[in-house]
Amino acid sequence: MTDITAKLKELGYTLPNAAAPAANYVPFVQVGDLLHVSGQIPWTQDAEPALYKGVLGAGTTIEQGQKAAELCAIGLLAQLSAAIDGDFSRLVQVVKLGGFVNSTPDFVDQPAVINGASNLMVAALGDKGRHARTAVSAASLPFGIAVEIDGIFQIKA
Repeated sequence: MTDITAKLKELGYTLPNAAAPAANYVPFVQVGDLLHVSGQIPWTQDAEPALYKGVLGAGTTIEQGQKAAELCAIGLLAQLSAAIDGDFSRLVQVVKLGGFVNSTPDFVDQPAVINGASNLMVAALGDKGRHARTAVSAASLPFGIAVEIDGIFQIKA
């Protein structure tokens, strides 16, 4: 659906190619009409590791965390696009996002950080982007990144 592609462009994004798995797992698994997408990390548009490394509550700001979450959402949409061969008309709903925030034990604004992804999903997909969500702290994340997010999408056959 070009509307989603156009909306992403309007938001300043071009959907990148879906990232390959970094270990022994697959990027997504479809069970019935649900597509489970593996955790995405914040990569820049040119597939270089983003500068969104660090720990929230220890030098990394909420705004930097939100930008990292936004980039994770772009990664989720890239995996969704790969799974549905670019046919966004097959998307029924973003069902759930699971957000992990690399943060100190006393940091309590994980929901504000994951709002970066949630806001992007709604901005790009409208009501189809509204979802259930988790936003939890993690003692550390791969490559020292600030945020990782996985997702569940309902799609048509």
